Amino acid sequence: MERWSLKALYTGYEDENYKRDIEKLENIVDALKQMAQDKWSVADDTIERKGEVLKEALSFLEQYNVLYDKTGNFASLQQSADTMDVETVKQLDKIKKIESEMSKPIVVFHKYVKGIVNLEELIEKNPELKVYEFFLKDTKKQAQYTLSEEAEDIISKFHLSGGSGWENMRDYLTSTMEIDYKGEKVTLSDIRNMAYSPEKEVRKAAYEAELNSYVKVKDAVSYSLNNIKLQVMTECELRGYASPLEMTLEASHMKRETLDAMLQEMKKFLPKFRQYLKRKGELLGYQNGLPFYELFAPLGESHRKFTVEETKEYLVGIFKGFSEDLADMIERAFTEEWIDFFPRKGKVGGAFCANLPFIGQSRILTNFDGSLGDVVTLAHELGHAYHGLQIESHKPLNWSYSMPVAETASTFNETVVMDTLIKEAEGEEKLVLIENQLQDITQIMLDIYSRYLFESAVFENRKEGFLFSGQLEQMMLDAQKEAYGDGLDQNYLHPYMWICKPHYYSAELSFYNFPYAFGGLFARGLYARYQEEGKGFIDKYRKMLYGTTVNSVEDVAKIAGIDLTKADFWRESLQSFSDLVDEFLRLSEE
Repeated sequence: MERWSLKALYTGYEDENYKRDIEKLENIVDALKQMAQDKWSVADDTIERKGEVLKEALSFLEQYNVLYDKTGNFASLQQSADTMDVETVKQLDKIKKIESEMSKPIVVFHKYVKGIVNLEELIEKNPELKVYEFFLKDTKKQAQYTLSEEAEDIISKFHLSGGSGWENMRDYLTSTMEIDYKGEKVTLSDIRNMAYSPEKEVRKAAYEAELNSYVKVKDAVSYSLNNIKLQVMTECELRGYASPLEMTLEASHMKRETLDAMLQEMKKFLPKFRQYLKRKGELLGYQNGLPFYELFAPLGESHRKFTVEETKEYLVGIFKGFSEDLADMIERAFTEEWIDFFPRKGKVGGAFCANLPFIGQSRILTNFDGSLGDVVTLAHELGHAYHGLQIESHKPLNWSYSMPVAETASTFNETVVMDTLIKEAEGEEKLVLIENQLQDITQIMLDIYSRYLFESAVFENRKEGFLFSGQLEQMMLDAQKEAYGDGLDQNYLHPYMWICKPHYYSAELSFYNFPYAFGGLFARGLYARYQEEGKGFIDKYRKMLYGTTVNSVEDVAKIAGIDLTKADFWRESLQSFSDLVDEFLRLSEE
């Protein structure tokens, strides 16, 4: 029960079903390559013929999508649980090579769709195409950034030894680090979990040990970051994107004006979050702001610890009051072994959820230590799983949702848990719980903003040349100072946050930071609607989650009656956070 089971996918790499699916995947890629050559290159088809060609193409792409997701998730989940497994590395390399063979057919398909002048008429005439209306229209739009077949094939193949290879190196180095802590060897996940210790000496010693440990890998990891970002910049230039941020927003189906409206309002509320940090520092005995290693320091005398079984009962109990289907899914997640709980050597740090809609399940990785914070983290990841539950009835090419809305259901879950706890509490317990929530809110506001500033600076400065680890450290410190201001003690920041956060190390996914702020604020606004509307909101919420894979970010919000391009919504959400800070300040004075 403490580790996830992947048997619903395969029993191992020797499983005949796994071998058969890999062979099917290769055959489907060959079939798609042949279709691209024989059918998708024909420019003078009748509209009826184009409809038939599209339907056949979508059928084969569906099969490819299911098999690639199934085999690829199996191998990537195995690697997350054990980065040192040699066979997994070999299998991932094999699957990625198969994927790289899809670059040419995908290019031809995009160009074929782009060339259909009367695409909307065709979609309206064919129910099989209507279900893929968003997918097809988006394909036509994205085709303007598609390169030639040869160029796409080269980019795809070089990605294996480029961006993907550098990402794997960083993951391996950080997951296998042995950190010296008081005469013992511990993992990076272990040492970072000590930031939640009730003992000040432990928190500070862990922070110092963590910083010292990065010295051994910082130069190697700086090469990973530099080369991944250079690859992204080169690809942006080749495809015609104005910047990596524009490429991210296009992939996210999100308008720049939405991002700008959110960031502008966030900046206005930064002083309020700094007030919270300074007050927490005072309560812990500091006068110059809060040291970085005290960000997660617990307040109060009572620090409840949860076993795995207690965590299940606790979360099921809370979410029964919100929605029976969510509570039932949480029960399944525990009993069907969807979750890998505890840290160990070779296991990646942090937490994530992988949706597996082709089997109607998800898999969740955490580095659980039984703290309330880890229970909330698990609730967050179970929110991702609930999102997966809502979209699994879509057709396979409609299973993917974009980065910004990806954090909606997860952060909504967090809000439900924390609001329930705070309402039930009194006195010191209430103060402690509000402070716990403010820890998380500060992360998605100030920390995420610092990450956004840092990544923006990396892209800007990488244009001028290679960024050595010392430069990256200074850029991270500058970003933290701008975001946290006098809320943190400037002598105790974290110059190596660029190493421990995996979000920077993908050539296919840049700026995986602002979606957390988006998710936090969007979820807060949705929760306010739930409080106003009660149970009647839940069906609307499900419809909105269902719609995330077939709508732009702005159109998803419209399902709940929200205009994301206006400052009003963001201001209202941020004001509710500000009110929470004020309550914390009041209670701490009492």
